[in-house]
Parts: sequence; structure tokens; C-alpha cells
Amino acid sequence: MVIGLSMLAGTTSMLSCMDRATAQQDQQIKRIVTPPPAAQVLRARSSGSLLALDAIITGPPLVSGEAVIELNIDYTDSKIYNPATGDYDAVRLRSYKDAKQTAPAKVPFVAPTIDISPGETVRLTLRNLLKPENENCPSRDGKINTPHCFNRTNLHSHGLWISPAGNSDNVLISINPGVDFQYEYNVPPDHPAGTFWYHPHLHGSTALQVSSGMAGLLIVRGNRPPTSQSPGDIDTLLKESTGAPYPERPVLLQQVQYACRDASGKIEVDANGAYACKPGEVGGIESYDQFGPGSWPESGRYTSVNGEVLPLFPGAQAGRIERWRIAHAGVRDSVKLQFKKMRPGVVYGQLADAKAQQDWVAANCLGDPLPQFAIASDGLTRRKIAQRQTTVLQPGYREDLLMVFPEAGDYCVIDDQAPANANINADVKSRKLLGSVNVGVGNPPGSDLRAFVTAQLLAAADRNVPVASRQKVRDDLSNDLRLTSFAPHLDMSDTEVKGHRQAADLRIGGTGFGVNGVPYDPTGAPRVLILGSADEWTLTAGVPGHPFHIHVNPFQIMEIRNPSHVDVSVDGEADDPQYANLKGEWRDTLFVKAGYTIVARSRYRRYVGDFVLHCHILDHEDQGMMQNVRVAIPDGAGGVAMNHH
Repeated sequence: MVIGLSMLAGTTSMLSCMDRATAQQDQQIKRIVTPPPAAQVLRARSSGSLLALDAIITGPPLVSGEAVIELNIDYTDSKIYNPATGDYDAVRLRSYKDAKQTAPAKVPFVAPTIDISPGETVRLTLRNLLKPENENCPSRDGKINTPHCFNRTNLHSHGLWISPAGNSDNVLISINPGVDFQYEYNVPPDHPAGTFWYHPHLHGSTALQVSSGMAGLLIVRGNRPPTSQSPGDIDTLLKESTGAPYPERPVLLQQVQYACRDASGKIEVDANGAYACKPGEVGGIESYDQFGPGSWPESGRYTSVNGEVLPLFPGAQAGRIERWRIAHAGVRDSVKLQFKKMRPGVVYGQLADAKAQQDWVAANCLGDPLPQFAIASDGLTRRKIAQRQTTVLQPGYREDLLMVFPEAGDYCVIDDQAPANANINADVKSRKLLGSVNVGVGNPPGSDLRAFVTAQLLAAADRNVPVASRQKVRDDLSNDLRLTSFAPHLDMSDTEVKGHRQAADLRIGGTGFGVNGVPYDPTGAPRVLILGSADEWTLTAGVPGHPFHIHVNPFQIMEIRNPSHVDVSVDGEADDPQYANLKGEWRDTLFVKAGYTIVARSRYRRYVGDFVLHCHILDHEDQGMMQNVRVAIPDGAGGVAMNHH
């Protein structure tokens, strides 16, 4: 039961209620959203000296150099708050740990945030400290698409535009227990600044490890202003009058689907069928029976925010623009993000189940959702800011939002309801609470938040954009909040596509999970793309719909046709806003609804080698919904050059 503090009075029974409400409020105060821990990054200058990250970010910009990072992978014992019981569950899960940090992390199942710059060489050493004993390695039936080898791993820098070969972003290697491996990412000087993330990507164990919390933000910070020849980094615009960047909220959404098991190995549940752990039991993730269609809502687990469940975001001020960098690092649930004003004087303590959440949100989260101003998707700055009330995040997505809270008070952070065809689990999604934001007294921005944001960005352009580019930036912002001077990729023209066509159909069929009807075969012939060429892709998916993701090269969305062949990439749909304002934008991950057709274009520049495309419902990937891709050197006659020695 949740009680408004203003309703409490002085009787004995009411004092008991007050005690409970105070305890609930204390729990909220303890679960404060803090940024994920910063990775201890060392950088080498030409002198050979090593400097910490903050010395570089605040000092002279680096043209080139080395960033050195060390991560360990091991089991971690900790606890996760469970609103169903109002208490914490003990858990033992695989996690990333910064090898240089000695103090225990506040939220151990959130990997350190890695900050890098364009032009750097990033050397990341991964140490697999997990035990070699694992009953699932190799797979019990000897098949590659049966989940297996849960203690083997590797690392994928999701969204980075770097080489997929050798010891760069190579997801086709295995780092076994007891092995240290150093990745080397040569980040090009023209790499877009933006919000990316990293996670394990070894076929057969990806979902299990990511669901354990093995995921972290990877932020590329840029300092290049726009010029007449090249786009600039949006970071150079988003600064306050003091010269400080807009306040940032790094937000890592995770879905840690831990379970406790009885003596026979069966998942323990409560009277409602939700996962339950008895006192003294320790939850874990050791089997793929914890994944599958509908398993996330049935589990009763909660989407966490930077490792905290139902937490409070502190420190916002009315009328101050914030940049929310959001990454969906979950495995198989959609998030439909909204912000609403919260009824004064209420707390959200023990919300026992989905219905309790739904009822609490309906009673206490008031009015229309606040406007959100989306400046980037999947780390790539948009051609123009998209104003929306709802941001739909599917697994693998990133969104950068500018948020303005109009007045002091508390605000609900909501995962709103959605129809069955709009979300990963293919069932009607109920409304949930993710947390709250506490907003202090500031400078009221007025009732027209779009006009306020426009005025603030124009003033920022006057302060921060060089004179030669300033008028164009101002004209763009004044024309429907356009950001063409900061968009990193040129539009793809009809003439650029040389007649090549690529098709990717993600579905579950008679042969199991597959792409174009074929389950993943690591030894089979890869899809071959030609370096320097460009293709138009047709993306389709079977029930329940699947998020398509391809490594290395992003794609530009040309059309999204619904089953009636209507393009919904401009206005979206009445019951589902997720495709609105996507025409012409660039992504690396996109949910393909069953029965819909997405037409996208991609160019293949600079990097050759083998990588993958796959469904980002990660247990689908582990069971075969993945395909090898190869970018090869042209032979000068319309084909590709053969390998030679």
C-alpha cells in the first residue's frame, strides 16, 4: 500500500502507517541514481607519461594518443532491490570490474563507462577470471545454436565505426577462462561523437552474460566545430553560458533476469507465478530457461536504471536543459519512456506486482507527458531534433534527449503501455514505473518548451560556433530545429546505390531461429559486400518482430511500410510512435515489426573483414538468428578479389 504523506494523522494506527511510509521513503532515498562508475582510463602522450581521464578531458584536446583500459570478468556477490518484497535479493552474477579500482562498486552489475576521443588508439585488456568448469561447454547436443560455453566471452563495441578484424572489434573470437586478451581500437579522427555501448558477444552465451549486467556505456566525446567542408560534433554546441557542457544524465537500462532454484533445479515462483527467492537463497543466471517469449514480464523482475530499481534522479533544476544519454542494454523487453509530473507528497514503496505499478502510476503520475527533444539516435546526431512525448527503446537502442523540467517538484519516469505488435514480447504491455526525478527551484522556462529550447540553442550557437559557420547553424535551428551542420553522414542518393540489393528476413521457422530461413553457421559462406560500394536493403521479420542490428556500418532509413504498404517513417502510427520522424535518419539497430518492410541504404567505407548481422533479442541471436558478413576488396571487374598468399 502506498500512502500520501499529507494524509497521515496522529492516531496509533496512522502512526504505524507513517512508520511504513517513512521506511518506504528511506528506501527511495537510498536508491539514488548515480552515473555508472567511470573507467580508469590512462592516456599516453608523446612524452610517455600517463595521465588520468579528467586531466585529458579538461586539458588541451588530443589529436592522437593511446587510451589504456583494463577490465576483469568474474562472479560478483551483491544484492538487487525487489519491490515485490520491499527488500533486497542476494545475487551472484558475472560482471565486468575495472582492474584498477580497489573499492567495491556501488552498483557492481553496471560496467564502467568508457570515454574516448576521435583519433585515439584504445587498448582494452580483458581478463577472463571465470572458472573453466562449465557443464554447458560445449553444448550438450553438440550444435552451435544451442546456448553453451557460458564462461567464455569476448567484447563488442556496439556502434563504433572501427575495424571488425584481428584484435579490433572482432566478435568471432573466444576469450576462454584464464586468458587475457588486449583489444586495439584505432578510432578514426573523423569518428562521430556520440553515445555507444559495449557488451559480450560470444555466440551461445551473449544473452546470459548481458542479462547478468555485463554492459557499459562507451561515449565518444568530440571537440570539432562545424566547417563549410565537414560536420561538427554536437558536443561543441551543447554548452551553457559558463562554457560548461549541458548537465548530462548517463542512463543504462538493464534487465537482470535472475532466479532462485529449488533442489531439483526448477525456478522458484510465488503465488502469482513471478520469480521468487526465499531468505538465504542466492539468485543467478545459469540457464536459458530464464529467457524466451513472455519470460521477462512473467518473471516479475524490474528494469534497472544504472543498477538501481525504482530509484530517484536527484539534482535537476527547473528551466535547465539536461542531456540524457540513454542506452537500452536489456535483453528482451521494450521500454516506452515518458516523464509526467508526480502528485505532491507521495512515495512509491512496495509495488508488489504489475497491477500495483499500473494503479500507482494512474493515480499519481498526472497530466500530459513532458516534451522530449531527441538530438541523436544510436549515437548519431539527427538531421533535425525530433520533439516527442514518448521515446521507444528496443534492446540495443541509444537515444540522446534534451530534457527541460518546467517547474520544481517530483516527476515520474514511466515505461508506458504498448500494443502487442509494438514490443518484443508480443503481448499487451502494461504501464510501469521506472523511477522519479527530483527537480529543484530554478528559472521557469515558460509554457512553450519548444520555444525555450530553440532560444537556448540559438544563444549557444552565438557563443560556441565559429563565425564562418554560425549563420548556417542559426538558420537551421530556426527552421524546425535542424542540425544538418552536426549530422555525421551524408544522405544516400539513388545514383550512389549501384543496383545491388540486400535482403535480411529475421524469423523463427521450421528450421529454428534464422536469417533468410537459414540458422547461423559460422563455417558457411558469408554475405559478401564490396568495399566502396553501397546497397539498398530490405528488412523484414516474422512474429513477434525482431530488432535488426548490423556491425561496423550504419544504415539510412528510406521507408518503413506497414502491412497496408503505407510509409509510416514520417508520422508514425496512432497507437505506436516508434517509427515517427525516422525517414532519412541513420541507425545501427532497428525493430522490424512483423508484417512491416523497412527499406534502408548503407555504404561500406574503409574497413574490410568479417563481422555479423543479427537479431538483438540476444537469446534469439544465441539460438541462430545471426549471419556472417564480409566486406571484401573489389577486383576491378564487378566482383571481389580472391584471397592470396
